[in-house]
Amino acid sequence: MKRVLFLCTGNSCRSQMAHGWLEELDADNYEVFSAGVETHGVNPRAITVMAEAGVDISGYSSNKVDEYLGMDFDLLVTVCSGAKERCPIFLGKVKERAHWPFEDPAAATGTEDEIMDTFRRVRDDIKARIESFLQEGC
Repeated sequence: MKRVLFLCTGNSCRSQMAHGWLEELDADNYEVFSAGVETHGVNPRAITVMAEAGVDISGYSSNKVDEYLGMDFDLLVTVCSGAKERCPIFLGKVKERAHWPFEDPAAATGTEDEIMDTFRRVRDDIKARIESFLQEGC
C-alpha cells in the first residue's frame, strides 16, 4: 500500500478534499494523510460540498505537518494555489513530490451561493485531478 500526504497551508479545505477523494476512489491501494503548516480546522463548507458528492470528511481532523516527520511517504502533493514557496516545506522521507495547485475556496468572496459555488468547483477540480492521477500516475 502506498502512502500519500496532501500538504497545504492550513489543512482546512483543499488538502482535506484531496484526502477524501483519494480515500473514496482508491482506499485499497493508498493510505492517505493530509496536513498543513498551521491547523485551521476542517472548513464546514468543505465538509458540506464533499457530503453533497457522497464523501464524508466530517470526521477528519486538521493536522500539523510536524506530526508526520517520522513517516515515509511514496508521494507528497502540495495543493496550494499560489507559488510552491508559499506552501510548507516537508523535510520527512518522500520518494516523489508533486505540486497540484488549486484555487483556495476559503478565500472566496460574495454571496453564500457564490462562495459555495467556488467550493464546489474546487471540489470537482480536485476530484478530476485525483482521477487523472489514478489513471496516469503523478
